[in-house]
Amino acid sequence: MLIIDDLLFFPVRSILWTFREIYNAAQEDVANEAEAITAELGDLYMMLETGKITEAEFDQREKDLLDRLEEIQARGSLSEDEEEEG
Repeated sequence: MLIIDDLLFFPVRSILWTFREIYNAAQEDVANEAEAITAELGDLYMMLETGKITEAEFDQREKDLLDRLEEIQARGSLSEDEEEEG
């Protein structure tokens, strides 16, 4: 009976495994994107300190990067809430 059950449920388990792997890959991409934005902010501060960009350019680019980072964190907190509920 166990072999028959395994054969019958194999397609379902395969689909669930595929979706789980896609979800994990998406979470990893979000984490990598946040790290990239943080690194870009560090570079931006360095450019301001060395005089390669003006204060106005810095402010605009910093605002854009911080907005993107907040958006990523908001998406992350929403997905964590969904995991706790599910």
